[in-house]
Amino acid sequence: MPFGEVVCGAPGSGKSTYCYGKHQLFTALNRPISIINLDPANDNIPYPCAIDIASLITLQDVMDEHGLGPNGGMLYCMEHLDANFDWLEARLKELGPDAYVLFDIPGQVELSTNHESLKHIVQRLTKIGFRLAAVHLCDAHYVTDAAKYVSVLLLSLRTMLQLELPHINVMSKVDLIAQYGDLDFNLDFYTEVQDLSYLENVLNTASPRYAALNMAFCSVIEDYGLVGFETLAVEDKASMLHLTRAIDRATGYVFVPSRDAPAPEGALEASSVPASARPNTFSLFSSAAGAMAGNVRDVQERWVDAREQWDAFERKEWRKEGENIREASEREKVQAEARGKNRIRERK
Repeated sequence: MPFGEVVCGAPGSGKSTYCYGKHQLFTALNRPISIINLDPANDNIPYPCAIDIASLITLQDVMDEHGLGPNGGMLYCMEHLDANFDWLEARLKELGPDAYVLFDIPGQVELSTNHESLKHIVQRLTKIGFRLAAVHLCDAHYVTDAAKYVSVLLLSLRTMLQLELPHINVMSKVDLIAQYGDLDFNLDFYTEVQDLSYLENVLNTASPRYAALNMAFCSVIEDYGLVGFETLAVEDKASMLHLTRAIDRATGYVFVPSRDAPAPEGALEASSVPASARPNTFSLFSSAAGAMAGNVRDVQERWVDAREQWDAFERKEWRKEGENIREASEREKVQAEARGKNRIRERK
């Protein structure tokens, strides 16, 4: 059974950068990954693309042929993909039954909030066997402004209700958050979304005219109680691994055994089927969910409170690691030369 992520978010939230970073991480971990570009306007793709919607339709062609603007043309492209889903399905089958797929979605937020085409595509992907999770990226700088933060909460909530998938909201570019000014609260206040009444004073000060409206929005968000955030610094390995573990739990991939994992005693024999389709007993006994590592307060310390100290510490560790690698390489070289001399003596 294939797994995947529907990577969505507003323009500039870092979707393509995240996909590229995920490809690099999975390549290093020796995990299979395929990235599908579903953005017909994206002609500068940074990652290796397994399937590109440009082979089916492009935004520029639609705009030229039908006289549509960028937003209208994007909606047309998604409707065209929905109507020609068999094109996508045929190419997805070529990736194999154990594929892990990232769907890079266009940045127009209406596609994931109120337009039906993307929702139909996701539903049809689920019907053909994909276990998907929505990964909704939001630029972390929005938390530096209370009104913008409320708007991001509304956008995230609407996306969750529209796509109807296991959902991970992500504050991307958290490593840049200190550039936008001081936070009114600790970072965990923004990620856990527990008591938004604390925003009232800030909202009254910043935009008193809309304070009541903003608090009404906060009440709606709290009534649903669905929104929360993970953090992401795409160039930080620990951050990427933490988010990957959260997504694996959401999709159920964490319970899929590796290909060479031994079967526990009493499990059904299923060597002839893909790993992702083996019985749950096998998967559960050969996988360990474990406790989620990482803490938002650690993230705040790393990227907000003590970034310079952490950067200096990491540079020191990198230098030490480089020196160790260089010393190990020199030792191997000396040992190889010694072995060569010994062979020469033995021949004599």
